[in-house]
Amino acid sequence: MQISDLPYPDPGVPDARSGPRFLWWLGRGQLGGQARSLAWGLLHFCGVAGLPYAVGLGVGAVVDRDGTRLLLVGGLLLLVGAAISAGDAMLHRTAVTNWITAAARVQQLLARKTAELGSALTRRVAAGEVTAVSTGDVEKIGWFVEAVSRFLAAAFSVVAICVGLLFYAPSIGVVVAAGVPVLALSVLPLLPRATRRADLQREKAGKATELASDTVAGLRVLRGIGGEELFLGRYREASQEVRKAAVRSARMWALISAIQVLLPGALLVTVVWYGSLLVLDGRLAVGELVAAFSAVATMLYPLRHFEEIAMAYSFSRPSAKRAARVLSLTRTEDGAAGPVAGAVDAPAPGGDLYDPGTGLLAPAGRFTAVVCGDPDLAGRLAERLGGHPVHTGDGAPPVLLGGVALDELALDTARALVLVQDKDPVLLSGTLRELFDVPASGSVTAGAALAAAQCGDVLDALVQSAPEGVGDAMDARITERGRSLSGGQRQRLALARSLVTDPEVLVLDEPTSAVDSHTEARIAEGIAGLRAGRTTVVLASSPLLLDRADRVVLVHEGRALAAGTHRELLQGDPRYRAVVTRETDEEQRAAGLGPAGPAEELTGIEESA
Repeated sequence: MQISDLPYPDPGVPDARSGPRFLWWLGRGQLGGQARSLAWGLLHFCGVAGLPYAVGLGVGAVVDRDGTRLLLVGGLLLLVGAAISAGDAMLHRTAVTNWITAAARVQQLLARKTAELGSALTRRVAAGEVTAVSTGDVEKIGWFVEAVSRFLAAAFSVVAICVGLLFYAPSIGVVVAAGVPVLALSVLPLLPRATRRADLQREKAGKATELASDTVAGLRVLRGIGGEELFLGRYREASQEVRKAAVRSARMWALISAIQVLLPGALLVTVVWYGSLLVLDGRLAVGELVAAFSAVATMLYPLRHFEEIAMAYSFSRPSAKRAARVLSLTRTEDGAAGPVAGAVDAPAPGGDLYDPGTGLLAPAGRFTAVVCGDPDLAGRLAERLGGHPVHTGDGAPPVLLGGVALDELALDTARALVLVQDKDPVLLSGTLRELFDVPASGSVTAGAALAAAQCGDVLDALVQSAPEGVGDAMDARITERGRSLSGGQRQRLALARSLVTDPEVLVLDEPTSAVDSHTEARIAEGIAGLRAGRTTVVLASSPLLLDRADRVVLVHEGRALAAGTHRELLQGDPRYRAVVTRETDEEQRAAGLGPAGPAEELTGIEESA
C-alpha cells in the first residue's frame, strides 16, 4: 500500500478484542510494507555494522604499509557508505509510509464506525474520547506499527556486530558479546513503571480533552448562566494534573535514556581499557582494537531503537485500547450486529413500522404523532425506531418495518429506509447548497423543503450576513455547527435537510421545540403536506403538531397505552390530557375527569383504529 493509494478500498474488519490484538491486526495488515521497511533497514544497519570492520582493516593496512589492501579497504568503505545512505533514505521513506497508512486505516475504521452508529456513538462513548482517538491516538498507533520493522533491523545489526567481533577479534569480542545483552535488557525493570506513568498521563489528557470539548460545546449556555469561569477553572485544574503526570512520565523516560547512554559508555571504556592491555601483551592487533572500539561506538545508534520501541509500545498500547473500545461497539449493545450485511432482503415499500418493545404501531403512509411524558424515553424510542436500539436489559425485540427487523438489514438499506432526526441535530460548516447535498430520493426539492420548514427568514438572514456578491441564499455559508444562527433557525434548517432526503420513514424528535407557536403551526401544516402518503413519526407534546397528525399514540412508562386522534384522546384519556395540557390531578378532578379506565387501554383503541 502506497500513500498515493489511500484511502483503502476496504480497511477490513479489525480485531478489537484488546489493544495488543488490535496492534497485531494492524501489523499483519501491512506485511508488505513491513517487509520492505525491514529489507531497507537491514541494508542500512548492516552497512553501519560493517563500518567498524572496514575501519579496522584500514588501520591494519596502514600499520602494515600495504597500499593494495588500503585501496581495497577504501573501495569497501565507499560500498558501505553507499549502503548506509541508500538504506537510510529508503528506510525513512518506507517507515513514514507504514506510519501514515496505519494511521489512515485506523481513521477509516473510526469513520466507518461513526457512520454505522450515528448519534448513538456519543451516547455510549464520550465525545472527547472519540476526538482523542481520531487525532492523537492514531499517530501513536501508527508510530508503533512503523517502528517494529526498524527495531528488528536494528536488533539484527547488533547481533551481527557481536558475532562479527567474536570471529574478527575473539579476545575482545567476548567482552562485547557479554556486555550487549546487559545493555539491551537493563531498562526492562523500569518499563512497567514507565508504562503505568504513560497510561496515567494519557488517561488524564483524555479527561482534559473531554472537559474542554464539553466546555466549548456549551460555552454559549455557560455564558448565559455565568458559569464559564467555573468550567474554565475545572479545565485549569485538569490541565495541571496532565502537566504533573507528563513531568513524572518524562522523568522516568529520562532515566531510561540516561541508562542507555551510561551503560554503553561504561562498556566503551571497558573495551578500550581491556583492549589496550591486550595490545600491550601482543594478543590483539591495533587494527582489531580500533575495530572493537568503533563497533561499540557504532552500536549506540541501533541500541537507541530498543528504547524507541519500548516508548512506542508504551504510548500506543493505551491508544490502541481506546481505539479498540470504540471499534468494538456494535449497532446493538448486546454485541449482536445482525447477520452479514445484505443477507436479509429489504421490506416491500409501504410496510408498517412496529415496535414490539412498546407496542407502538405507525401505519404506512400516515402521519403518526407519539406523546411521551418522559423526554428521555422519547429520545430512546426515536433511536429504537431508527434501528439504533438502546440497551435496557429487558431483551426487547428489534423494530419491524413491513415485518422485517431493521437490525437485520444491511446498514445502507436501513439508513435509506428510515431517517431519524434527534432533538439536537448538527449542521456542518459550508454553504447551504452543500448542506442539502445529501442522499435523497429526488422527489423533494430544497426549495420545497425550506418552504415546508418555514425557513424564509433564515434565508434572508443568511443573505444579509453573506459577503458582498453573494445574492443566492444557497451559496451563503453556515458557520461550524450553525453557531451564527439561533436555535430555532438551526432546528428549521435541519428539518428541511431531513425533508429533502424523503425517506420511506421519517422519525422526528421534537422538531419544533425551539420555534414560536405561529411558526410551529405552519411547520406542522408543511410537514403534513410535504409528507403526504409517506410514513412520518413525530415525537412531540405540542397540541399544534398533534392536531395535524392522522393518528396519535400515547406511550407511558415504556408501553403504548392509547391511540386515536388528538381531539379524541384529549377528551377521553386523562393521562394524555395531563401530558399535553400539563394539568394536575386536582385540576382534572375539578373538570370531572377521573382516572383512565380499562376501556381506554391500547388494545380496544387499536382494534377500533
